Amino acid sequence: MSLRLPTTRFQAVLDLGPKTAAAVPPPQNLGKPDLFGDWDDETEQSSLAVEFASGQVHLETVDDGIDYHFHTGDGAEADGSPWPDGITEPVVRWASILLTEFHRRMPELLEDLEEAAAWHDEGYALYVCEVEEPTHLDLLTVDIEGELLTLPWLGSGHVDHEHIDGDNHPIALLWSATSETPDVPIAEARLDPRTELPVTTAIAGVDWSLVGLPADEVLSWLEGIYLNHHVLPDAVGTLLTAALERMGGVDGTASEQL
Repeated sequence: MSLRLPTTRFQAVLDLGPKTAAAVPPPQNLGKPDLFGDWDDETEQSSLAVEFASGQVHLETVDDGIDYHFHTGDGAEADGSPWPDGITEPVVRWASILLTEFHRRMPELLEDLEEAAAWHDEGYALYVCEVEEPTHLDLLTVDIEGELLTLPWLGSGHVDHEHIDGDNHPIALLWSATSETPDVPIAEARLDPRTELPVTTAIAGVDWSLVGLPADEVLSWLEGIYLNHHVLPDAVGTLLTAALERMGGVDGTASEQL
């Protein structure tokens, strides 16, 4: 039986900007969307995925504005919008405003979220961002799931994991008997889209006596690593989702503005 750290309640006071998108939320009959935002340090561009049960729109900032494309509700690429025009227009308008305001707060907001997560990891229950001048701030309250407790690598040599090409977010477990930069694939893990849980597979031809652990123990260990790194939301991701929901007016609560 696997053990997990307890879920903890955490609060963060953040500068989320004017929250203009919250004034023009998407049609309520679509339900609450899942929101995923990202910032690319190299290109200094932002992206936003808005996922409803009935369809998705993915947006990204470009030099001259915003590009977007659609997906079906199950994530497959779509040639056009999965919704009629009367739904598509307000969804795209709202999502574009949300991405624009999210982008304007980058990378400062992300830095605040990372600092807040560090405070959480140190055992604090409240983080307050620094501001240079008086401004409206928002109080976010989130429940951060505890990580699965995993043992360190108990086999021989060294291991690491990396993303590989393929469907459902696959990773490879790499091993080396002597080098601190493992490069020999010994197992893979990917997400089962039906259960949203990891599925692990041993690579054929591996000499498990050299690895120092039997294949089933390696796969069990890899499953825990995959859950912690690719399934269970971390503190930054949980806070980022809460920030986007508040900025977009879809968090389901009255704005706790300070």
